[in-house]
Amino acid sequence: MPTLGVNIDHIATIRQARRTVEPDPVAAAVLAELGGADGITAHLREDRRHIQERDVRLLRQTVRTHLNLEMAATDEMVAIALVLKPDYVTLVPERREEVTTEGGLDIVGQIARIGEVVDKLQGAGIPVSLFIDAEPAQIEASQTVKAKFIELHTGRYAEAKDETSRKQELDVLAAGCEQAIKAGLRVNAGHGLTYWNVYPVACLPGMEELNIGHTIVSRAALVGMERAVREMKLAMRGHQ
Repeated sequence: MPTLGVNIDHIATIRQARRTVEPDPVAAAVLAELGGADGITAHLREDRRHIQERDVRLLRQTVRTHLNLEMAATDEMVAIALVLKPDYVTLVPERREEVTTEGGLDIVGQIARIGEVVDKLQGAGIPVSLFIDAEPAQIEASQTVKAKFIELHTGRYAEAKDETSRKQELDVLAAGCEQAIKAGLRVNAGHGLTYWNVYPVACLPGMEELNIGHTIVSRAALVGMERAVREMKLAMRGHQ
């Protein structure tokens, strides 16, 4: 059964709506860990729309499980990561107009650049994960640039409108997971996973960690962060 990485970005989204000091994503991370989170994920975007540099600095000092820093493959973000030293980095695509990350990173189209970033980070002792679609060419390219992990984009599975298409997307994820493991890559997954659709993904052989944010933060607004995390851990085991 995979572990749970709790993405706290949308705690910061609520704070930034008023540009005030609450709710504090660092406090949310502490509560998530108390609720059983196995790791904390935060995405420091170039436009700083939610998580701020102050947050990641304090998270690095506070998180007792592991800290996964999501970021774009830019020189600025690489420099920040090299100073921050998160437990690992996940490279993700970014577009200014998107609401949240849409689709996986295109490794095939930028092997030289991604390879350079992976070399810099892993050379400094920071393992790198690549957020990609479960496509054979992208998985092969991830192996080529020598990343330690991939994170399979589960958005198409999460957005499937009926059981047939959902099964098809789950099969794609399963095949991607199998291919990656055979290639020596470790496999995480995330995007759009909820209490109601997480279990089949959690059951995929070789899946190590699921990174989940929006649905947990949404539940936490009603029942509190600790309970929301505990309930997600149960959902990952098939208990609703």
